Amino acid sequence: MIQSSTPDLQVIGVFNPGVIRHDGGVLLLLRVAEAPPASADAIAAPVYDVDSGRIEIREFARDSDGVDTSDPRIVVVGGRTWLTSISHLRIARSKDGIQFEIEPAPALSPATPYETFGIEDPRITFLDSTYWINYTAVSPFGIATALASTTDFRTFERHGIIFPPPNRDVTIFPEKIGGRCAALHRPMPEGIGQQAIWVASSPDMVRWGEHRFVAGARDSGWDSSKIGGGAVPFRVRTASHDGWLAIYHGVTGSPPAYSLGALLLDARDPARVIARSRAPILEPEAEYEREGFFGGVVFTCGLLAEEDRVRIYYGAADGVTAVADLSLDEILTGLSEP
Repeated sequence: MIQSSTPDLQVIGVFNPGVIRHDGGVLLLLRVAEAPPASADAIAAPVYDVDSGRIEIREFARDSDGVDTSDPRIVVVGGRTWLTSISHLRIARSKDGIQFEIEPAPALSPATPYETFGIEDPRITFLDSTYWINYTAVSPFGIATALASTTDFRTFERHGIIFPPPNRDVTIFPEKIGGRCAALHRPMPEGIGQQAIWVASSPDMVRWGEHRFVAGARDSGWDSSKIGGGAVPFRVRTASHDGWLAIYHGVTGSPPAYSLGALLLDARDPARVIARSRAPILEPEAEYEREGFFGGVVFTCGLLAEEDRVRIYYGAADGVTAVADLSLDEILTGLSEP
């Protein structure tokens, strides 16, 4: 059992980890979701209070007018949305990449007004001798992306919001492109536009601009509702392919099903899609992927690509962490023109 960060909360999910090789082993930065004990009469929303530095619990009667609990992840009260859990980030270490020891205390927790509903879905990029960690920051202001950095995974420096709401699923490239940092990101427009993958560049990891559209949902198939970033892209150099391979998630159906596929992006211009997965490379099939806190979900924030093996660490049904070993050659074979 994973120890909760406070006696008032229970761990309800450990999923969507970022991953990196570190100190001769594999390091995961796990999203740990916690919630108050369930009640038959009321639904609770944990909220970080910046002034006290503590998590406070808001409770709402389930049978009250204007209380919507149809989505287990949220409660809507009088048109205002609250989360039913709050997440922090915790380190797990392994020698073989399969058996992990999870640290008992959080590595990063909510700390600012932009994180009062939690911090989620970390991605780790090693660049310029520094590990850069971008993560989703959730608050009443919206869903944003924040940045932290470390050199040792013991102390961390926070750099604040780098993509304001509504924007998430950011993946920072592990090499500079044209002398600048590059990142994929996913704005979430309402009304006009679609939730699609864009690319941006930065001189310093903090100031991002030169935003360009990369790819959106297709007219039909496994990624026809929306798409977003997944794991940190990695460079592929084979006899027939040279570019950045970006594993992304696609959503379709009602209730929604989340699957994974791949984009092959131009090595010098990552806004240009060379090829795209015809079919998912990973989709919810196992019971722990189909059933859970939010079923029908496989979602990745990190992988290790070594020779032909692409080891994907992913969250299943918003509850557990799983791992799948895929063949790079098979992923590339499954690509076609976008």
